[in-house]
Amino acid sequence: MPVPRRKKSKSRRDMRRATHKLKATNVGACPQCASPKLPHRVCIQCGFYRKKDVLHLED
Repeated sequence: MPVPRRKKSKSRRDMRRATHKLKATNVGACPQCASPKLPHRVCIQCGFYRKKDVLHLED
């Protein structure tokens, strides 16, 4: 089985791993109730999606 000819330096290893970071989720406000919600998803507080009542929630 082949093995590496030279050891990768710590700098090269760390440069490769620099792109492995996590991004924060993009949270916006619901236009109906102003509660935080993820984009392209139904608001769990009021049940609206794109200004339409999708989930008929009991209050």
